[in-house]
Amino acid sequence: MFDDDADDIHPLFHGAPSTTEFKKLRKRIVRDTREAIEQYGMVERGARWLVCLSGGKDSYTLLAVLHELQWRGLLPVEILACNLDQGQPGFPATVLPEFLEKMGVPHRIEYQDTYSIVMDKVPAGRTYCALCSRLRRGNLYRIAREEGCSAVVLGHHRDDILETFFMNLFHGSRLATMPPKLVNEEGDLFVYRPLAHVAEADCERFAKAMNYPIIPCDLCGSQDGLQRQQVKAILDGWEKNAPGRRQKMFRALMNARPSHLLDPKLFDFMGLERRSVELDEDSAQSGVPRLTFE
Repeated sequence: MFDDDADDIHPLFHGAPSTTEFKKLRKRIVRDTREAIEQYGMVERGARWLVCLSGGKDSYTLLAVLHELQWRGLLPVEILACNLDQGQPGFPATVLPEFLEKMGVPHRIEYQDTYSIVMDKVPAGRTYCALCSRLRRGNLYRIAREEGCSAVVLGHHRDDILETFFMNLFHGSRLATMPPKLVNEEGDLFVYRPLAHVAEADCERFAKAMNYPIIPCDLCGSQDGLQRQQVKAILDGWEKNAPGRRQKMFRALMNARPSHLLDPKLFDFMGLERRSVELDEDSAQSGVPRLTFE
């Protein structure tokens, strides 16, 4: 799957480092992405996906890996890359169109000044994320419908999912996170997160090695002390003290036991019944009862 022949590779991978370390990284990301796509049933043969490209390391990684899978015949869907220019001052509007044209990637660039709305509506000192995300998502859903897409595909990775889980735990009083697959409220579009199993560190190393033109998000990045940043710092500390803890916590999200939690909507605690036990002489001596069922 990872041939050295430059003619047998998608343009998004031209110029990739030839080191063994990078090949292992690339193979791991592709494997993890393919695993998530298959495990959560994301593929509808012949479907059209709107792949959202922000210009950050995660969305570049997503775009490259999906095209690699498609190039290899492992992802039988049509891919349309989309960037939503939200009107942030100083946003380098030519970077993504030039990159996508150079790479031969079908795309749509949409301009909607949600930045002004966010700055006008959000009180001083409050975070922009909730309103910004809601406006962005609404526009992406509209674009997906206009382009005949059945799914909006996002670049959230494993660490985003973990951070969201702890944000909901600490601040939302609920056990919930970003699911790898869901249907929007209107019921007409899927939302996919194919990088659900991919570590953020792998995305960062990959995008840096490929020298993709990263565009920082100055709107969110300009705010200090965000809840997500605080949770990220906690997870970083845990990972430093016990390497591999992030992956163990992520695996726990895939191994939920409703009977060992406290939500009566998920488990019928009221309907639990005891089983009768009958002690015979042997059982009394051994301490192990013989079970009978009423």
